[in-house]
Amino acid sequence: MQTGTGTAGPSAGTETAAGGSTVGTATTTGASSGGASTATPPPTPTEGVQAARALLPDFLFFPGAEYVAATVIVILGYVLSGYVVRLVGRPVARRFRRQSVAQVMLRIVRLGVFLVAVLIAGVVAGLRFGDVAISVGVFSAVVGIVLAPIVGSIINGLFILADQPYEVGDMIELDDGRRGFVDEITIRYTKMFTLDNTFLVIPNSTIRNRLVTNFSAEDERLRLSLGFLATYESDIPKARELLERAASDSDMVIEGGPDIRIGSARYPARPTAYIDEYADSGILITLRYWAKKPYKVLTVRSEVQTNLYELLEDEPAVEAAYPHQHHVFDDTSGSLRAAVTDGRDESWTEAGMHVDRSPRSEEEQ
Repeated sequence: MQTGTGTAGPSAGTETAAGGSTVGTATTTGASSGGASTATPPPTPTEGVQAARALLPDFLFFPGAEYVAATVIVILGYVLSGYVVRLVGRPVARRFRRQSVAQVMLRIVRLGVFLVAVLIAGVVAGLRFGDVAISVGVFSAVVGIVLAPIVGSIINGLFILADQPYEVGDMIELDDGRRGFVDEITIRYTKMFTLDNTFLVIPNSTIRNRLVTNFSAEDERLRLSLGFLATYESDIPKARELLERAASDSDMVIEGGPDIRIGSARYPARPTAYIDEYADSGILITLRYWAKKPYKVLTVRSEVQTNLYELLEDEPAVEAAYPHQHHVFDDTSGSLRAAVTDGRDESWTEAGMHVDRSPRSEEEQ
């Protein structure tokens, strides 16, 4: 096989003489005879930029104008997000009856509008799709390493919104005894105002793993109890009557009505006193009554006990017991002689020693 070499213009190629395939190699020559490459030409403006230059005056296209425009777009997006939230607030509130869910949905709408503005600003500033993909990858790594607790709180917040253990305005009690009202529920945390006027921000990942008592769920009526220890000599039926009357006289206590159902059981709505225990110092009577609202439990309990104290003062047949003991001496324990005298007995010293101060005769002295 015979080959020939030919050169045409700026490119050189190799051709087979037998009519075989031709393989060509093109080389780019520089403007100078020394072979030096020329500078890279500036990028051609995109169609969007060309259209903007055709519509806007030239003085707006100064160096760095794209960054200024991106900043303005971000600010406008933030303002627009607030306007959109006010525009769709009522329809969202009518669609979602729960206040916490409606608030979360409005936050998502506002965040979505703001993110769209940020993406537009990035495009105006010259951000390319490859840069966005790299940024998303880096952000995912940061989320997986640094922001894992926040992501956990968000996931638990979604479960709280779905399970509905409490709602905004409910009165709850934590497992450490702190009690207050739910002020706000987000997908990251729960805000709570305690009865001591303190403000708590509890991450959802923490509160979901704790025991939370909801006093406002479905039925706000709360059953309370009061123990009274009466002496064995007291009129027990009368004592039970006084206890029930002390609770009924309070405006914050349910006086009567149909039985209150809890699960499959029913309990009397009116105050009821039961004989609970035969204790060492007396008979323990327990009063069970229902408070209308759970918000002032201490006030209700104090009012009932005040009413009981006033009723006991006017009833001599009922006496409150107190711890006391009877000492019994028999033939196995010896004997005890006691006497009651007026004034101070000089035969006893302040230290508790007995001194014989009786007069003696001259022979005894």
